[in-house]
Parts: sequence; C-alpha cells; structure tokens
Amino acid sequence: MLVIPAIDIMGGNCVRLLQGDPDRETVYSSDPVSMALGFQEAGARLIHIVDLDGAFSGEPVNRKIVASIASSVTIPIEIGGGIRNEEAIRIYADHGIRRIIIGTMALDPSFRVILDRYRDILVAGVDARDSMVATHGWKNVSTVRALDVIREIESLGIHELIYTDIATDGMLSGPNIQAMKEILNAFPGMGLVASGGISSLDDIRKLMELESYGLKGCITGKALYDGRIDLREAISRFG
Repeated sequence: MLVIPAIDIMGGNCVRLLQGDPDRETVYSSDPVSMALGFQEAGARLIHIVDLDGAFSGEPVNRKIVASIASSVTIPIEIGGGIRNEEAIRIYADHGIRRIIIGTMALDPSFRVILDRYRDILVAGVDARDSMVATHGWKNVSTVRALDVIREIESLGIHELIYTDIATDGMLSGPNIQAMKEILNAFPGMGLVASGGISSLDDIRKLMELESYGLKGCITGKALYDGRIDLREAISRFG
C-alpha cells in the first residue's frame, strides 16, 4: 500500500485546512518545493498535491509552483484543484505530470471527448461529507450519493479513485474506515486511495487491512506536519 504525503498549496505556501475551510488555515512552509524534496528523500514513491486556490477559483492558480515541484523531484506527483477543462489538463500534462485529478466534471457529457484524449493520465477525485458529494472546493455539498457518482465514473472507464472524507480531513480523528469498505465492496475493480483523518501509524495499519480488498494507498498530510507520523517510518512499515 502506498503511503502518500500531501502538499496543499494556498497563496504559494504549504498549508493545511481543517475540513477544507480556508478560514481554518495553518501555514507549515513557504517553500512547497523543498517540502516535496524532503518527502522524496524520506522514501515517498508518490506525492499528492492540491492547488487549493485553484479548487476555490475553478482554474489552476499555483501551476508554476506545481511545475517547479514536478521538475525538481524524480518521483511521480499527482495534482488536483481547479482542473475543470481541457486547458487545465493540458497545462499539467505538458509538464510531464501523469496523474491529474478530476472531480465531478468527468460526468458532464461535454467532457467525454476530453476523457478519450487523456484517459490514461486521469484519476477521479470524489470528496464527500456524510457520503454526499461536495464540489467547488468543498463549498457545496450536494444531495448526490458518493456511491452513485463513483458508479458513473467507473462506467466511463476510470478505474483509479481518490476518496476524501471531508468530515475527517485535517481533524486527526481517524479515517472513515466504513466508507472505504463500502466503496471497495461496491467496486472491487477500483483502485482506491483513501484520504482524510489519518492521525497515527495505527490508523495506517487499520487502512492496510483493506489492502486485500483493493485499497491502493492512503494520503496523509497534517499528521506529518504536526510530527505525529514519521514518513520514513510509515513507508518502511506500510508503504
């Protein structure tokens, strides 16, 4: 199972938000590139990056920083946030990024042609609160069930999914194991990455028990920055 460190970028800084709320921000570094290099040195095989400004504005904002990270590390990165049209996908693809995270825009019929062009580098991202899908930087919580959206995404031929549980994200309260189990049981062919709530090595161990059901990895952020998890140790033990 991959243990994937997260870098969330807002205002050029490496930050963490509680439950995605921009008014509950903690700045951990002014140098996301150095942070990425540190994760690589600790043994990370993949880095998860979110352009938070992009997620709120609807278009890539910190793309220069993301491009700098991509050119500075030798391991793959994945990027999400503000990727809602072909131009945004092309911007990152042109920088050699081969894991580009898209949200519910994938369900728009007008996106089908784009999907066919970029299918090999697209990863679905579904963010939910109480199993209901949230969009636009988590500002809007819909009445659409996450499982229904995942079913539609799977029908499009996208077989990798990052599922973020908003209620636990940044709260260090433990991951939503039940939600992950439901997804893995409903979609056995889906390569699932769990995000939200990881606070300790024990939380990662609990998630690793789902590896046999298809869990591909887990994303951790705040626990790393707060020193609750040592990335090198977590990768050595689990990833």
